[in-house]
Amino acid sequence: MHQNANSNITQVLVKHFNSWGFQGFKYLVYTLLAFNVYLFFKEEWLASKIIFAGGVTLDHLIEAFASTLDTAAWLVLLLLFELETYVLDDDKIKGVTKWTINILGALCYLVIIYAFYGYLTKVGLLAKFTPYQIKDLCTLSSDWTFMISNNIYQSITKESCAAYTAASESYFAYANGNHNIVTSAAKLFDVKLLAWVDVINSAAWLSVVVMLEVEVHMQLGHFNSKIWHQYNLHIKAFVYGVLLLAAIFWGVTGNFIEFWDAFLWLVAFALIEMNMFEWQAETAIKKQQKDKL
Repeated sequence: MHQNANSNITQVLVKHFNSWGFQGFKYLVYTLLAFNVYLFFKEEWLASKIIFAGGVTLDHLIEAFASTLDTAAWLVLLLLFELETYVLDDDKIKGVTKWTINILGALCYLVIIYAFYGYLTKVGLLAKFTPYQIKDLCTLSSDWTFMISNNIYQSITKESCAAYTAASESYFAYANGNHNIVTSAAKLFDVKLLAWVDVINSAAWLSVVVMLEVEVHMQLGHFNSKIWHQYNLHIKAFVYGVLLLAAIFWGVTGNFIEFWDAFLWLVAFALIEMNMFEWQAETAIKKQQKDKL
């Protein structure tokens, strides 16, 4: 009786996950994430004009557009997980389809890991700021800019300099050979903190895809792990907890785009986790039906 009750509940949940409303919400989230790629590109394009005044070269591409490339790669990877965990039947994930998914996934992982390196280089770039002795920013020439955040810079003009100058404030500056950047000690601390949160967040998301890859391959019968079955919920709770704290941090500090993006990604991968649950449930139902025969 207990087994039949569980079977009925599982069938109801599977039916719910297949409903048009649930699927519509899922693909709406994916569409919003695609729009975020444009938002990050727009923000980093403006920042690159300041940091790389001479133009962004190929070797600096990931440093200039780390968030854009990272988000785009994640979006492709998310859609690949959607194909594997929901759209495609198990017997379809083989041959050319399997190799195509694997190759695209490998390319995405390379970009994501490289983007992680990009976040680390931003931390390194901020470490190059040194104390700058100046009392009035209005005395600086027009080739100076003020760093407000990691991707937002403001030209120092007669109208704007007064807003950045404070009697008790100390300043830090960085010269990259093409342009000079100055910021306050308080701003530099905030930007460094945000940069480290980006690094931790990126590392946590890398952990998420590793966990999903493990579950996908286990579901396809490539291998099995009793240790993973025993501890996966604890590991997931910790990793997703870190991601949730990062999202809350961005929300509290007023970084709306970062907060909104983090929130959408948490929802998106929660949906992928639901796909996994449905996939596992369908496999269990098929096994029960087979055992009855």
